Amino acid sequence: MRKWLRRFLPDHAAVHGNRWLAPFRNTLLHPRLWHINRHSAAGGVAVGLFCGLIPGPFQMLGAAICAVLFRINLPIALITTLYTNPFTIVPLYILAYGIGRLFFGDAAPFVPPPEFVAHPFGDWLRELADWLLRLGLPLAVGLLLLASGLAALGYLGMRVAWRLYLLRKLTLRKSRRT
Repeated sequence: MRKWLRRFLPDHAAVHGNRWLAPFRNTLLHPRLWHINRHSAAGGVAVGLFCGLIPGPFQMLGAAICAVLFRINLPIALITTLYTNPFTIVPLYILAYGIGRLFFGDAAPFVPPPEFVAHPFGDWLRELADWLLRLGLPLAVGLLLLASGLAALGYLGMRVAWRLYLLRKLTLRKSRRT
Protein backbone atom coordinates (compact mmCIF):
# COMPACT_ATOMS: atom_id res chain seq x y z
CA MET A 1 0.00 0.00 0.00
CA ARG A 2 2.87 2.30 0.82
CA LYS A 3 4.37 1.90 -2.67
CA TRP A 4 1.01 2.55 -4.28
CA LEU A 5 0.51 5.76 -2.27
CA ARG A 6 4.04 6.99 -2.99
CA ARG A 7 3.30 7.05 -6.73
CA PHE A 8 0.79 9.85 -6.23
CA LEU A 9 2.55 11.91 -3.56
CA PRO A 10 5.31 14.48 -4.12
CA ASP A 11 8.73 13.51 -2.85
CA HIS A 12 10.76 15.23 -0.18
CA ALA A 13 13.17 16.77 -2.71
CA ALA A 14 10.37 18.44 -4.67
CA VAL A 15 9.18 20.25 -1.57
CA HIS A 16 12.73 21.13 -0.54
CA GLY A 17 13.47 22.63 -3.97
CA ASN A 18 10.31 24.72 -4.21
CA ARG A 19 11.24 28.38 -3.74
CA TRP A 20 7.70 29.38 -2.69
CA LEU A 21 7.86 27.02 0.26
CA ALA A 22 11.33 28.17 1.39
CA PRO A 23 10.05 30.22 4.38
CA PHE A 24 8.21 27.16 5.68
CA ARG A 25 10.95 24.66 4.90
CA ASN A 26 11.71 23.77 8.53
CA THR A 27 8.07 23.08 9.29
CA LEU A 28 7.06 21.40 6.03
CA LEU A 29 10.07 19.10 5.86
CA HIS A 30 9.38 17.41 9.17
CA PRO A 31 9.70 13.65 8.43
CA ARG A 32 6.38 12.74 10.04
CA LEU A 33 4.53 14.94 7.54
CA TRP A 34 5.80 12.84 4.63
CA HIS A 35 6.19 9.36 6.13
CA ILE A 36 3.49 6.89 5.15
CA ASN A 37 2.41 4.45 7.82
CA ARG A 38 -0.95 3.32 9.13
CA HIS A 39 -1.10 6.09 11.74
CA SER A 40 -0.14 9.00 9.49
CA ALA A 41 -2.27 7.81 6.57
CA ALA A 42 -5.36 7.28 8.73
CA GLY A 43 -4.80 10.64 10.41
CA GLY A 44 -4.39 12.31 7.02
CA VAL A 45 -7.67 10.86 5.80
CA ALA A 46 -9.46 11.92 8.98
CA VAL A 47 -8.13 15.49 8.83
CA GLY A 48 -8.90 15.74 5.12
CA LEU A 49 -12.47 14.56 5.63
CA PHE A 50 -12.98 16.91 8.55
CA CYS A 51 -11.48 19.96 6.81
CA GLY A 52 -13.25 19.18 3.54
CA LEU A 53 -16.43 20.66 4.97
CA ILE A 54 -14.83 23.99 5.85
CA PRO A 55 -16.68 26.63 3.83
CA GLY A 56 -14.97 28.45 1.04
CA PRO A 57 -11.47 28.04 -0.29
CA PHE A 58 -9.91 27.37 3.12
CA GLN A 59 -10.27 23.58 3.11
CA MET A 60 -6.70 22.79 2.06
CA LEU A 61 -5.28 25.50 4.29
CA GLY A 62 -7.15 24.05 7.27
CA ALA A 63 -5.99 20.53 6.36
CA ALA A 64 -2.37 21.70 6.04
CA ILE A 65 -2.46 23.48 9.40
CA CYS A 66 -4.01 20.43 11.11
CA ALA A 67 -1.50 18.09 9.47
CA VAL A 68 1.40 20.22 10.72
CA LEU A 69 -0.11 20.49 14.22
CA PHE A 70 -0.91 16.78 14.55
CA ARG A 71 2.19 15.63 12.59
CA ILE A 72 0.28 13.41 10.18
CA ASN A 73 0.73 12.85 6.46
CA LEU A 74 0.35 16.22 4.76
CA PRO A 75 -0.25 15.15 1.13
CA ILE A 76 -2.92 12.63 2.10
CA ALA A 77 -4.69 15.26 4.21
CA LEU A 78 -4.65 17.73 1.30
CA ILE A 79 -5.79 15.22 -1.30
CA THR A 80 -8.62 13.92 0.88
CA THR A 81 -10.23 17.37 1.05
CA LEU A 82 -11.06 17.02 -2.63
CA TYR A 83 -14.12 14.90 -1.86
CA THR A 84 -16.01 18.18 -1.70
CA ASN A 85 -16.49 19.75 -5.09
CA PRO A 86 -19.24 21.71 -6.84
CA PHE A 87 -21.26 18.51 -7.26
CA THR A 88 -21.02 17.21 -3.69
CA ILE A 89 -20.92 20.35 -1.55
CA VAL A 90 -24.63 21.20 -1.82
CA PRO A 91 -25.89 17.72 -0.84
CA LEU A 92 -23.37 17.59 2.01
CA TYR A 93 -24.49 20.97 3.33
CA ILE A 94 -28.15 19.95 3.05
CA LEU A 95 -27.32 16.79 4.99
CA ALA A 96 -25.46 18.86 7.59
CA TYR A 97 -28.42 21.20 7.94
CA GLY A 98 -30.71 18.20 8.40
CA ILE A 99 -28.41 16.82 11.10
CA GLY A 100 -28.37 20.21 12.81
CA ARG A 101 -32.16 20.39 12.73
CA LEU A 102 -32.31 17.07 14.58
CA PHE A 103 -30.80 18.86 17.57
CA PHE A 104 -32.94 21.98 17.33
CA GLY A 105 -36.23 20.43 16.24
CA ASP A 106 -38.68 22.62 14.38
CA ALA A 107 -37.41 25.70 16.18
CA ALA A 108 -35.45 26.41 13.02
CA PRO A 109 -37.72 25.47 10.09
CA PHE A 110 -36.29 25.77 6.61
CA VAL A 111 -37.30 28.94 4.84
CA PRO A 112 -36.51 29.27 1.13
CA PRO A 113 -33.95 31.92 0.21
CA PRO A 114 -35.20 35.35 -0.85
CA GLU A 115 -35.94 35.63 -4.53
CA PHE A 116 -33.99 38.11 -6.56
CA VAL A 117 -36.63 40.28 -8.16
CA ALA A 118 -36.88 43.97 -8.84
CA HIS A 119 -35.57 44.84 -5.35
CA PRO A 120 -32.60 47.08 -5.04
CA PHE A 121 -29.47 44.92 -4.81
CA GLY A 122 -28.63 46.17 -1.29
CA ASP A 123 -32.06 45.15 0.04
CA TRP A 124 -31.72 41.70 -1.51
CA LEU A 125 -28.27 41.28 0.06
CA ARG A 126 -29.69 42.23 3.47
CA GLU A 127 -32.52 39.71 3.07
CA LEU A 128 -30.00 37.07 2.00
CA ALA A 129 -27.81 37.79 5.04
CA ASP A 130 -30.84 37.48 7.35
CA TRP A 131 -31.77 34.17 5.69
CA LEU A 132 -28.23 32.85 6.17
CA LEU A 133 -28.23 33.88 9.84
CA ARG A 134 -31.46 31.94 10.42
CA LEU A 135 -29.79 28.85 8.95
CA GLY A 136 -26.60 29.51 10.89
CA LEU A 137 -26.87 27.56 14.14
CA PRO A 138 -28.41 24.32 12.77
CA LEU A 139 -26.01 24.41 9.82
CA ALA A 140 -22.94 25.06 11.99
CA VAL A 141 -23.81 22.28 14.44
CA GLY A 142 -24.67 19.93 11.58
CA LEU A 143 -21.40 20.68 9.79
CA LEU A 144 -19.41 20.04 12.95
CA LEU A 145 -21.20 16.75 13.62
CA LEU A 146 -21.02 15.60 9.99
CA ALA A 147 -17.33 16.49 9.71
CA SER A 148 -16.58 14.68 12.97
CA GLY A 149 -18.50 11.62 11.87
CA LEU A 150 -16.82 11.53 8.46
CA ALA A 151 -13.41 11.96 10.08
CA ALA A 152 -14.04 9.09 12.51
CA LEU A 153 -15.33 6.82 9.73
CA GLY A 154 -12.40 7.76 7.50
CA TYR A 155 -9.88 7.08 10.25
CA LEU A 156 -11.39 3.71 11.12
CA GLY A 157 -11.87 2.81 7.45
CA MET A 158 -8.24 3.56 6.63
CA ARG A 159 -7.01 1.58 9.63
CA VAL A 160 -9.18 -1.41 8.62
CA ALA A 161 -8.09 -1.15 4.96
CA TRP A 162 -4.44 -1.01 6.00
CA ARG A 163 -4.91 -4.01 8.29
CA LEU A 164 -6.65 -6.03 5.56
CA TYR A 165 -3.88 -5.14 3.12
CA LEU A 166 -1.22 -6.33 5.57
CA LEU A 167 -3.10 -9.57 6.29
CA ARG A 168 -3.47 -10.23 2.56
CA LYS A 169 0.21 -9.54 2.00
CA LEU A 170 1.13 -11.86 4.87
CA THR A 171 -1.13 -14.61 3.52
CA LEU A 172 0.44 -14.31 0.06
CA ARG A 173 3.92 -14.47 1.58
CA LYS A 174 3.00 -17.59 3.55
CA SER A 175 1.52 -19.26 0.47
CA ARG A 176 4.69 -18.56 -1.54
CA ARG A 177 6.83 -20.16 1.15
CA THR A 178 4.83 -23.39 1.21
